Amino acid sequence: MEEHKQTTIPEIFLTPYEASAHEAAIYQLWEKSGYFNPDTCIRDGITKKDADTFAIIMPPPNANGRLHAGHGTDMTLKDILIRFNRMRGKRTLFLPGSDHAGFETQGVFEKKLQKEGRSRFGMDRDQLYQEIYDFVMENKSVMETDLRALGVSCDWSRYTFTLQPDIVERVQKTFVKMYEDGLIYRGKRCIHWNPKFKTSLSDIETMFEDRVEKFYYFQYGPFVIGTSRPETKFADKYIVVHPDDPRYATYKHLQEFEIDWINGPIKATLLKDEVADMEKGTGAMTITPWHSQVDFELAQKYHLPIEQIIDWDGKLLPVAEEFAGMKIEQARPLIVQKLKEKGLLVEIDEKYSHAVRLCERTSVVVEPQVKDQWFVRMDTLAKMTLNALDAKKFRILTERHEKIFRHWMENSQDWNISRQIVWGIRIPAWFKGDEIKTQLTSPGTGWEQDPDTFDTWFSSGQWPLVTLGYPEKEDFSTYYPTNVMETGADLVFKWVPRMLMFGLYLTGEVPFKDVYFHGMVLDKHGKKMSKSKGNVLSPVDLGAEFGTDATRMAFVVANPPGSDMPLSEDKVRAYKKFSNKLWNITRFTVASCADHDPETSVTFSARDQEILADLSAVVSSVTSDIDSYKMYLAAENIYHYIWHEFADKVLEESKEILSSEDENAKVARQRVLMNCLTTSLKLLHPFMPFVTETIWQKLESAYKDQSLLMVAKWPTT
Repeated sequence: MEEHKQTTIPEIFLTPYEASAHEAAIYQLWEKSGYFNPDTCIRDGITKKDADTFAIIMPPPNANGRLHAGHGTDMTLKDILIRFNRMRGKRTLFLPGSDHAGFETQGVFEKKLQKEGRSRFGMDRDQLYQEIYDFVMENKSVMETDLRALGVSCDWSRYTFTLQPDIVERVQKTFVKMYEDGLIYRGKRCIHWNPKFKTSLSDIETMFEDRVEKFYYFQYGPFVIGTSRPETKFADKYIVVHPDDPRYATYKHLQEFEIDWINGPIKATLLKDEVADMEKGTGAMTITPWHSQVDFELAQKYHLPIEQIIDWDGKLLPVAEEFAGMKIEQARPLIVQKLKEKGLLVEIDEKYSHAVRLCERTSVVVEPQVKDQWFVRMDTLAKMTLNALDAKKFRILTERHEKIFRHWMENSQDWNISRQIVWGIRIPAWFKGDEIKTQLTSPGTGWEQDPDTFDTWFSSGQWPLVTLGYPEKEDFSTYYPTNVMETGADLVFKWVPRMLMFGLYLTGEVPFKDVYFHGMVLDKHGKKMSKSKGNVLSPVDLGAEFGTDATRMAFVVANPPGSDMPLSEDKVRAYKKFSNKLWNITRFTVASCADHDPETSVTFSARDQEILADLSAVVSSVTSDIDSYKMYLAAENIYHYIWHEFADKVLEESKEILSSEDENAKVARQRVLMNCLTTSLKLLHPFMPFVTETIWQKLESAYKDQSLLMVAKWPTT
């Protein structure tokens, strides 16, 4: 046997670790190896057919900008799971993609147009679409570069974009099928309208903001009514009180009254209905069916006429007479003044606290409007999904989020999927007069296609299906259902339910087995990050300054599922020190074992065996933690072992043994140290892939089971 000796320390270890000097080259090494592809990362003679699979579909980052801290957490947690399972010899797929992000992207682009002194209104549809497309493609490439910089080991050959022709066709086919199955309908209903961007929104695209505003009480015949929106009251001709309200016991249901109102005398009718809240104000209210969901439903119940008061631009219509054409904010005080002059203003509550509905993306106050739109019937789909949860076909890992999920599904409203924007997948519906046909191509002469596009969630809800080539491609039969959907907790009632509903509806199976929600990444003071506050931390910028490995560790440690996590530069800086510590440990170990022959027979001392047993226990606990999605515990465990056990104890006590004249004791300890080092590198690799792979590449081949650490065998006990 030829004697093995590593007589010199690799020169790389003679200088401190600088992440920027290695990371780009290491990622290129991984990518060129082909091991990101699940079909090539199988080892030890196992065939594709026999290999266990592990798959994660990347929640598609919006293709309109850079990665933010939330993306950084999201991608890091997924990549840990992917690298861990790849090292365990599984046929591991991390499928990347990006979302066109519909209204959000068009809103971003419209701001760009405004800066250029242009507007989308009046632009040719095809021209606008092409300009947005070019804008997105430019930003999409930036986003892909950011993912590479973060070390995300996804299979780029399978990259998917939601506006690819095959994806568009699949999404449109789903719409046609759902319409034919009675799960989609078109109807005139009260919807959320963004008057600035002129599009409807679904419930999940809006948010509530607590505001303190004025609340007005007006004399309305014999009744006193209250409202925060006097600008909607011009056509109010129905008063509603509760049937059991003793204050109005003498009045009869459908009793009529002659009333002097904003623009003169009107005839009003009393309705006695349980929708009225006896505890709120005077218990009497008038209804504005066109501009209130509750009022609209009441009008439907009693077959009442409805009239639009505010137009699609947020301005008052001619029914408002002298106030016509005014914006709401301008008209409101003038209307109140007119009612005061008529002696109809009773009182003003100056400190009325209530929740105002806003567009989540633009913060524009949403105006309820009545409009023909496409809706998904949610009751059947929601019940199907809840039944799957009850049957344990999938699980939500955090109890709190399961409760939120259940509540939302049990109280879901029909979903408005129409958007009055150009950027997105066009709805395959065709109109000729009152006739409607749903199909992918034109039915013929005289038919006009619906100009609306789908809500982004309608396409991204089908993401696990379309990315895997449902229904005919091999990837679908191989990897569906996927193993886990790890995503932000804010998507508990947005994206996750829709993926589950579409998956169950189209295939009868859930799209993933486990749902892992991570919380929001906050600044060091526990505040939400925002550009306006100047407290945003970019994962790419942090990686450039402190190293990507340090950034990844900062995203994971002290970040249990579902919990918000503060992030600071100091936290990232601490893990940069850990990278350097690992580098120094390696230098000492390699130097101490420079003359070691791995083939030499040795007898281990009791202490050697104890060290190896401790290492085995760490392997067991780290493996168990990652298997149970406790990546934060696994990260803390391996960090503590490397720094405080391996470095502070084992290496320190080994110095005397390594300089002793007992050859067996020395060789045995060298064997132990190299075992501790290589095992530590393997355990740490999913969390800190760059520095561990850099070190691995400089170790003697005799100490390695694979040339690349990313496909080395995960240690076992």
